Amino acid sequence: MNVAGTRVSLAELALPIAAMMAVVAASNVLVQYPVELFGLQEILTWGAFSYPAAFLVNDLTNRRFGPAVTRRVVYVGFALAVVLSVWLATPRIALASGTAFLVGQLLDIGVFNRLRRMAWWRAPLAGSLLGSVIDTTIFFSMAFAGDEAMSGAVTYGLFGSSVTVPLWVGLAFFDFLVKVSCALLALLPYGAVMGRMRPWQDAAPRDAVA
Repeated sequence: MNVAGTRVSLAELALPIAAMMAVVAASNVLVQYPVELFGLQEILTWGAFSYPAAFLVNDLTNRRFGPAVTRRVVYVGFALAVVLSVWLATPRIALASGTAFLVGQLLDIGVFNRLRRMAWWRAPLAGSLLGSVIDTTIFFSMAFAGDEAMSGAVTYGLFGSSVTVPLWVGLAFFDFLVKVSCALLALLPYGAVMGRMRPWQDAAPRDAVA
């Protein structure tokens, strides 16, 4: 494969594509199961803990191969994940997840690429956080808005006052908080791996940064 002057073998892309597909498919199953430990069933689903790994895969792929190749990885991972998710989850969740994944990951690529020459932690952190905002908003609204089982009113005590919202809105809010925490924690493996990885600029210095 030759993308924007960067020669990349399919074997090199097999791992990030497989990782993307596995993370999305697993998250589509896990998001249907509330965390019932410590009374968190009205706050979190297990999918909140698995999905942020997609941003780590995306950022490492972007660092190594650049934005053009990473977009191809996202497109292929998106297509395979949607097909697999229709089988593992419901069509509505599969469609919501696929849409959120595609928009969120492409935003992450763009933000990462603009910040890649700054301090090493800024690009992955900013890309993950902004991508997570869009991803969470799109996924929960498309997957659960209007769903009777997910729209029951729940009340949360926040900052000394009570807030009542549909269950899916509460899940989306706390899901995003988990993603923020995961984005911070993901800096540890990102920092550990990036030192052993030749960055895209060195591999293809003629490529322009989008």
